[in-house]
Amino acid sequence: MGTVWFWLVAIMLAGYVVLDGFDIGVGILHLWIARDDAERRAVIRSIGPVWDGNEVWLIAAGGTLYFAFPALYATGFSGFYLPLIMVLWLLILRGVSLEFRGHVGGHIWPILWDGCFALSSILLAIFFGAALGNVVRGVPLDAAGRFFEPLWTDFQPRGQTGILDWYTVLVGIAALAALALHGAAWLAYKTEGELNERAFHCLRTLWWPVALLTAAITIVTFRLEPWLLWDFRANPWGFIFPVLAIAGLLGVMWFARDGHDAPAFGASCAYLIGMLTSVTFGLYPNVLPSSLSPIHFGLTVSNARAADYGLKIGLVWWLIGMALVAGYTTFVYRSFAGKVSATDTETEEGY
Repeated sequence: MGTVWFWLVAIMLAGYVVLDGFDIGVGILHLWIARDDAERRAVIRSIGPVWDGNEVWLIAAGGTLYFAFPALYATGFSGFYLPLIMVLWLLILRGVSLEFRGHVGGHIWPILWDGCFALSSILLAIFFGAALGNVVRGVPLDAAGRFFEPLWTDFQPRGQTGILDWYTVLVGIAALAALALHGAAWLAYKTEGELNERAFHCLRTLWWPVALLTAAITIVTFRLEPWLLWDFRANPWGFIFPVLAIAGLLGVMWFARDGHDAPAFGASCAYLIGMLTSVTFGLYPNVLPSSLSPIHFGLTVSNARAADYGLKIGLVWWLIGMALVAGYTTFVYRSFAGKVSATDTETEEGY
């Protein structure tokens, strides 16, 4: 049951990254893709009906983590207290920026909220990437199951590590580029006219740094943590995950070159899912490795999970809940299907 829930949590986190990832990417890009206020309103309208629902997946994943792996939840949330508070404030700032932009008049306020929306989106992408880098690199987890990391120390991924070092920053920059690419794919899918052309241009331009950063973090990760290759060598079928990521990344460029917006966005989703599942497969059965003693102090599926009886009962309710969530999500996306235009006079939720 622990393995089942390990993959269920991974699926929920991947769903969050795919869904909320494109509106974070839109926030990263909207000041550069949109040239005037009308185009910025169109960009924000492309995510207006769905961005808050997308963030619910993060809350649901956190709740599932608390239920299935209480030891991981307690250890991770206490050890990562400072960055989690920063992420919380960035999420609040994004929401406030989106809502207040359409409700506070004047010429200065929209510029302020646009800047806040862009800055909070950029920092969120970097922090989410750095968080993933910390999990892969390992944290100084001791025998009591506790750890603390300052925001940074000497920027080295070994020894007395901080949340930020050159490796986690590299992963954060890669996450920033990947989510910006995802946001450009979404805007290409949802906009038309000049805005659509700029989104495609941005998509083709961003592809190169994303490809280079993907190769860089793959090489560096395997050099820092060679044990991540063990699962792939023991179970060669796991190579389907990195193959999915590579195919998705190549598909983005292939479809973007020919102007196919929906397939390009689908390929971007495949790339993100492939990257996240590759990391998940490599980590298993670890859920939070210890940099002090990976074998003795690290948290694994077996020592961090809840009791089997609770996991079995919870699985039934999880399936029911996820069926409702999937149905509602599908309904919302179908209800607001179609493209937005900078010439539209109608707005949603004040955008």
